[in-house]
Amino acid sequence: MPPIPGSGLAKGLAVTLRTMTKKTVTQQYPDAQPELPPRTRGVIGLFEENCTVCMLCARECPDWCIYIDSHKETVPAAAPSGRERSRNVLDRFAIDFALCMYCGICIEVCPFDALFWSPEFEYAETDIRELTHERDKLREWMWTVPAPPALDPGAEEPKELAAARKAAEKLATAQADTTTEPATGPAGPGDTAAPPASPAGPGDTAAPPAGPDGPDDAAAPRSGEGGPA
Repeated sequence: MPPIPGSGLAKGLAVTLRTMTKKTVTQQYPDAQPELPPRTRGVIGLFEENCTVCMLCARECPDWCIYIDSHKETVPAAAPSGRERSRNVLDRFAIDFALCMYCGICIEVCPFDALFWSPEFEYAETDIRELTHERDKLREWMWTVPAPPALDPGAEEPKELAAARKAAEKLATAQADTTTEPATGPAGPGDTAAPPASPAGPGDTAAPPAGPDGPDDAAAPRSGEGGPA
């Protein structure tokens, strides 16, 4: 059966009419900011306290857009019998976002959680050289990194939290045992014992022994015994 003339036009107009009656979903950017998911790949933030200058991120980057400089520093021994150690100190950490292709490999391979994704994406520049963010700028992006999502109710507790909880419980148990120890224990090195009674000297008179009816009975002379007339 040949198609009816004008059927294609009618179908197109029907789609247009259906679309015109629906509520618009267009967000008026930049007046209305979009609600981005937490894992949006916007920009990379650096938490430099966790960086050990292991160079894994720079070696694994396929674009070679991460620049790291460091120097070695000698750390004195913690104990008199110990020995000095050397550690790497971060001097420069920069990412050239003009070359970055936002693959996220640097964040995945970092073993010390020093790199994080931020959903911020408004960092366009008129000069391409300004797209190289040094570590101070990368540190500012850390304030825009969202908090990690909560674990599922049936998820296993992270090992770090389990170790911290066990250490806190052990410390609380030790403190409770210390406070419940009896106060009348053996004398310690700082305790002073009561001094012993000193023997009677030549000028001291001993107290008379108590009689059957009390101390006054023994002190008073009885009738018939030698006494002053």
